[in-house]
Amino acid sequence: MKKAHVIGISGVAMSATAKLLQDSGWSVSGSDDACYPPASDYVEKLGVKMSIGYKPENIPNDTELIVIGRNAQLNPETNTEVQAAVNSKARVASYPEILRELSDNKHRVVVSGSYGKSTVTSLLSWVLQHAGKEPGYFIGAYPNDMEYTSALGKGDTFIMEGDEYPTAHGDDSAKFLHYDPADIILTSVDHDHVNVYPTYEDYQKPFIEMLEKMPTSGLLVACTDNEGVNEIGHNTKAGITTYGIYNDAIWTAKNISYGETTSFELRKDGIAITNISTTLLGAHNVQNIVGAAALLLERNLVTPEELAAALSAFNGIRRRLNRITNTTAVPAYEGFGTSYEKARSAIAAIRLHFPDKQMVILFEPHTFSWRNRDAITWYDNVFKEATRVLVYHPAEQGADTHKQLTQEEITDRINSSGTDATSVNTQGDIHTELTNTLNEDSVLLILTSGNLDGTLNDLPTWLSKR
Repeated sequence: MKKAHVIGISGVAMSATAKLLQDSGWSVSGSDDACYPPASDYVEKLGVKMSIGYKPENIPNDTELIVIGRNAQLNPETNTEVQAAVNSKARVASYPEILRELSDNKHRVVVSGSYGKSTVTSLLSWVLQHAGKEPGYFIGAYPNDMEYTSALGKGDTFIMEGDEYPTAHGDDSAKFLHYDPADIILTSVDHDHVNVYPTYEDYQKPFIEMLEKMPTSGLLVACTDNEGVNEIGHNTKAGITTYGIYNDAIWTAKNISYGETTSFELRKDGIAITNISTTLLGAHNVQNIVGAAALLLERNLVTPEELAAALSAFNGIRRRLNRITNTTAVPAYEGFGTSYEKARSAIAAIRLHFPDKQMVILFEPHTFSWRNRDAITWYDNVFKEATRVLVYHPAEQGADTHKQLTQEEITDRINSSGTDATSVNTQGDIHTELTNTLNEDSVLLILTSGNLDGTLNDLPTWLSKR
């Protein structure tokens, strides 16, 4: 078998790429600096031989392809394994390049936007899989109902999550610019990744370029609820359809009833298409479902009946408002608050479903944006609906590459906004503060793209026992 090596394999996208390589007949090895559940469990399930710690000797001598991630630790100037890869005889590539090649000869659908990408990509992939269409797909998260985060599939359609972050060290182009999609779902365009895109205009540019490259036979499914989408959505020669739940759109949801199971009527041009039920929380997830439905039904990929049946059986994805405890009197949910809008949507969903609860948020400023001084104004109102915020210390990885905020600055800024905030630094701190804060009138929301230095893995068990 051909041999490939993936450096940075514990990243969700990197392990998904490894699975696609396996589906294509490659034998895959990998390495990473550290690996925790669920990433470690997933890599183990793939059967990939993984080395912990970056070393040149991790790369098998007969490797033909080396895929390198964009993680800050994978800079070729400082990482000896990456240096060895660059100096080897093997081909070195980024995962977007490989993803494009492996999905050639498929009808590519890219889901892009500042937020909602993973959920909408999962919805599309799940509905097609549930309907027996055997799609190819690539998801940057762990769906609860699907065994793998990616598959080549036997069908003609390939669903791809399209990330605007730079492709690789040495390639600053947005990842999604490698994909040449036939169809695009554009969920949102709100300024993010301020360390890469200092201004909103900088942030818009790759989205506009992607839209301009669409074929005339393509279809743009645009969310009119988002002002950023409305500003740039005209930059395409492809066909356009719109969706939303707040503003006038071609595809929309009416008669929404929120609850443990949320139900609504899916409409196109004011005409009822089908009734939908979902266990996903929040108005933003109704919006996500309408966007996925618009693409699937406009392209006749499933029937309305197949759509409704699949959505009623969809249990979401990990770290996107999934409940992490079932036995405790305090409901506890985990959200993926990598940006202002993602955090805001998660908080709004918890408030919508638990209007009378005191919301306690355990927050880890893990991404560069949350740690960047240029985005400090995010803290002025993002937690306004919370009763109390426990602020874990910011991640140190890549701290010297941008204007890193301190934990004290973040906590002080939240307190200045009128929301009570306290710093926590250890598992013991977290347990103590949660014990002193939570009661039967509380709901807990955990917001992080990290893992609280491993504490997150044990937190559900601790909460269930308290």
